[in-house]
Amino acid sequence: MTAPAANLSAADYAHTLAVQARKAGLAMAQVPGRVRNDALKAMAAGLRQRAGEIVAANALDIADAKSAGLSAAMIDRLRVDEKALGKMAASVEQIAAQDDPVGQTVWSSVRPNGMRVERRRVPLGAVLIIFESRPNVTSDAAALCIKSSNACILRGGKEALRTNAALGDAITQAVASAGLPFSAVQMVTNPDRAVVNDLLKQVGLIDVAIPRGGESLIRAVVEQARIPVIKHYAGNCHVYVDAGAANLERMARDICVNAKCQRPGVCNAAETLLFHKAVADRLLPLVCADLAGQGVEVRGCERTRALFPAAKAATEDDWRREYLDLIVAVRVVDSLDAAIDHINTYGSAHTDAIVTEDVFAAEMFVARVDSGNVMVNVSTRFSDGGEYGLGAEIGISTDKLHARGPMGAADLTTTKYIVTGQGQLRG
Repeated sequence: MTAPAANLSAADYAHTLAVQARKAGLAMAQVPGRVRNDALKAMAAGLRQRAGEIVAANALDIADAKSAGLSAAMIDRLRVDEKALGKMAASVEQIAAQDDPVGQTVWSSVRPNGMRVERRRVPLGAVLIIFESRPNVTSDAAALCIKSSNACILRGGKEALRTNAALGDAITQAVASAGLPFSAVQMVTNPDRAVVNDLLKQVGLIDVAIPRGGESLIRAVVEQARIPVIKHYAGNCHVYVDAGAANLERMARDICVNAKCQRPGVCNAAETLLFHKAVADRLLPLVCADLAGQGVEVRGCERTRALFPAAKAATEDDWRREYLDLIVAVRVVDSLDAAIDHINTYGSAHTDAIVTEDVFAAEMFVARVDSGNVMVNVSTRFSDGGEYGLGAEIGISTDKLHARGPMGAADLTTTKYIVTGQGQLRG
């Protein structure tokens, strides 16, 4: 199979990609794990061999992004240098080294009549991934789909057009050289937005769409899609400094600063800090001063402003905001219950952390906070597929169906029941 002709209409272009992905997905389901791992190793080698070409393409995208006035956080996401490319290749190799999820038996039972029932992991089929800014998604998504025996269609943002084209060419050539279907990984090279809308309507050909980007992108995908969508709406993440953190001053300060400042433009950066009233008088001014020293604008409730007068007044909207910038909302709460209620009311079900020595408080927080990732005495920045040992992630789902939290290769599978008997008949 070859790439669709450039002169096709958006609808025909999208349909051609979807048909090829469907055929490739069916073929991929039969590819042994050894062959898929060889393809991943070839992909990693291809990324390293073509590093100069990819970095040069990225430099042009960065220049355009600066001219267009993109934020520093967006440019940070977009940048690919040789070090970053080395990490991308290493991530692909880490995925190759993982256990093969395809064919795993996740449950089995022998029935009283001797019939054996098994539930095994099988590929989803054809996966559409739509993403913004981050070129590493190109290699991560392709690698995870290959590991899980899926075909994929990748559509990156216009701000990374040259970078993704260079990455995509390196990946597709490596995959084909290893014996996988050429259409196992397809890059959308037609920049027409109508192509995305048409891809989202390919019922029966594309099995699922996974958007990665800002909330506006994800809502647009959901509104247009006729195929299932796995969503990650926003990363309004919290750190709650509990009454049980009275003796954890250094830990509380370090976690709050790391969660907010280590990389503020990503979805697992903390956007709101909550302080129990029992420790707020002492710890809140210290943490806010630390943050201000890092260039963070603090927006706080009345009690916060009384303790840290440099804070600006927070509005109701601030509690819901995903800033993706050096801005943080700070609130004093009266109890653990109040902190949990705040998170469940204003949060995005992404990642929330508690700092405490109180085991009971930690257990209550873990049990009652309705998020895909709940951290105890750990920065929210660890909410990441690579940090969890998944090698990479296709995204961090805030859904409860089909997957939740960082999605690795196993999350790109579904299950199939296999029933084996010796001629049993139902009476």
